[in-house]
Amino acid sequence: MRKDKLVEGQVYHVFTRSIAGYEIFNDRTEYARMLDLIRYYQISNPVVKFSRFEQLPRDIKEFVRNDHDDNRKLVEIIAYCLMPTHIHLLLKQTDDSGISHYLRKILNSYTRYFNIKHGRKGPLWEGKFKNVIVKTDSQLLHLTRYIHLNPATAKLVENPDSWHSSSYQEFISAGKQEICEFMELLEIKPETYKTFVEDRIDYQRKLAEIKALLLE
Repeated sequence: MRKDKLVEGQVYHVFTRSIAGYEIFNDRTEYARMLDLIRYYQISNPVVKFSRFEQLPRDIKEFVRNDHDDNRKLVEIIAYCLMPTHIHLLLKQTDDSGISHYLRKILNSYTRYFNIKHGRKGPLWEGKFKNVIVKTDSQLLHLTRYIHLNPATAKLVENPDSWHSSSYQEFISAGKQEICEFMELLEIKPETYKTFVEDRIDYQRKLAEIKALLLE
């Protein structure tokens, strides 16, 4: 059990890392698998098992995703970014212990998939996930920027809109909400948000370099 219970209705920045910096996303298929899990396990009791869900045609998948009138939602996803060795999620807890249940489902499911695919055994993730409560609108906005800048900060891409596994494209494309629910929380136009994020690329890279030097 977590030392501090997460509160229903509150927003949290959730972070989890692989064991010893092990690379857990090696190709687009693996990133896509985690994104499917992130979306699928938002509800407490999906109507079909994920293995069966993956085999369904796309239009049937959409029906299944929306067919949960009698099923409670564990979390709302505000923003996310998948990195080769870790994941960032910005989540609103919408059910008691929702975030803990949600993380357990997606991380355990991905571990089973990854271990079978790569012929390995044992845990994939480093202990309990970390979380920070988001207390203000300003903190929320700046956290989304930090999350979306991760790939550019790590120099995996030059610009965050080139990264294939984050919610940044949803934020900078008007009306393009696929996984995330942020429009009621962040009143900022896509073009304004894009400038807000990308003007900070060099600064965040410099901070990362300074941090690395201090840890040497």
